[in-house]
This record gives sequence, structure tokens and C-alpha cells, in this order.
Amino acid sequence: MVSGSIIFEVETPLEAQRLWNAFVKDGHNLLPKQVPEVSSSITFIQGDGGVGSIRQINFTDAAEPELSFVKELVEEVDEEKFVYRYSHVEGGMFGKILASAKYEVKYTPKEEGGCVCSYVFHYETLPGVPHDESKEQGIKDKTTGLFKKVEAYLLTNPALYV
Repeated sequence: MVSGSIIFEVETPLEAQRLWNAFVKDGHNLLPKQVPEVSSSITFIQGDGGVGSIRQINFTDAAEPELSFVKELVEEVDEEKFVYRYSHVEGGMFGKILASAKYEVKYTPKEEGGCVCSYVFHYETLPGVPHDESKEQGIKDKTTGLFKKVEAYLLTNPALYV
């Protein structure tokens, strides 16, 4: 069993409130439209997006049927501090490789404008699963790539999510 954390940041010229509105408040609509190669749909199967809600993300191109979705429990939605925390409760690598997976996304405004998006992913593998640094880098790269694609969309559409 391996416990670890993946921590990284992405700077952007976009304001924290705008990213919050796009990713947290409307991500279930925005992401399948802007990154359809990643997710085909995101639906709330319990709740409306607040704490205690469960959302299901259906992945577009999963290699195996059991990896085609993940269910996430929303644990914190702090609009004042722009902090969003959730954990996996079913699907994806949960139960196959991971014993637990918890995420925190925080949008920190910068004085000169824009913000810093901080990502923290805490995980614990199932017994016998070795540590794999290349998977950690893959998670960083995929998350950053998704973020940059949505960032480009928002930059070219300045009236959205204001």
C-alpha cells in the first residue's frame, strides 16, 4: 500500500471567479462540450452539486468497461475561498488500483489579475500496488492539458462565465 500526494499549480490570466463559475458551477455542462475526447457526460446522480452530491463522469475512450466512469462525492464547496474538494467513491481506478482518491482544487486570485489554480490529489493504493511516478506525471499532464483547453475557450469567449 502506497500513500502519496500529487501537487501542482497552473497560472492563468483568467479571474478566479470566472474559473469557479466554469469548472465548479457549470463543469458538468462545459467539460463534455469542450473536452469531448475526455468525458462524454457528467451528471449529478444525487444532489445538485453541493456538499453531499454525487456526480458521475462518463469517459469517452476507456480501454475497459469498468474504467468508463467514475463517481465522485462532493465534500466541500467554498465559493468565498474558491475551494472545491471531492473524492472517488466508485469506478475508474477506485477499487482496482486505488483504495482512496481525494482531490482539492483551489483558485487563488493574484493581485495583478488572473489566478493560480492549485491541484492536490491524495491517494492510497491497494496493497501490493507499487508506486509509479510516470502515472503521477501523466495525471499532471492530462489535468493541465484539460485546463489549458478550457482556458483557451474562455479566453476566446470573454463574455462567458463572468
